[in-house]
Amino acid sequence: MSPSGLTIWLTGLSGAGKSTIAGLLAEALRARGRRVEILDGDVVRTHLSKGLGFSREDRDTNVLRIGWVCEVLTRHGVIAIAAVISPYRATRDEVRRRIGRFVEVFVDAPLEVCIERDVKGLYKKALAGEIAAFTGVSDPYEPPLAPELTLHTAQETPEQSVARILAYLEEHEWIAPATTLVTEVSV
Repeated sequence: MSPSGLTIWLTGLSGAGKSTIAGLLAEALRARGRRVEILDGDVVRTHLSKGLGFSREDRDTNVLRIGWVCEVLTRHGVIAIAAVISPYRATRDEVRRRIGRFVEVFVDAPLEVCIERDVKGLYKKALAGEIAAFTGVSDPYEPPLAPELTLHTAQETPEQSVARILAYLEEHEWIAPATTLVTEVSV
């Protein structure tokens, strides 16, 4: 198995656990000798998509830009991990078509759990009407219809979620199975 690139697209509401899972997954893949890059939605908005708002058109532009970077990385043998709300199904599907080597992972957590996890206070502001067009509150989130994997982050730890992704990738031969290092002991 050659170390081909691929894109792992983590989609879900704010606070579902995408960034945490992306970081742990990248660490696990790097430990296996793979080249990995994370494209986190918050970080991308600060650099690549600075100036975009939160209209549907701007959100789609943001997702398509991230998809383009993932496509380039994937083509060059890198595992790109996108941790992006990416609320609209059609835009995610377009990114999938462009990239080809694409694994969609739905990071599913109930809205109530995401609200509890919200360290930035964004949900509180959105529920109070201080933030317009907030995904999951006043703007839609369209869950994937047939993701390769759904993680239920209210019931499993981030480590369990990462283990499930790695098992899926191994089972479908996207990555080689982990090897156990055996060392000889002299007596």
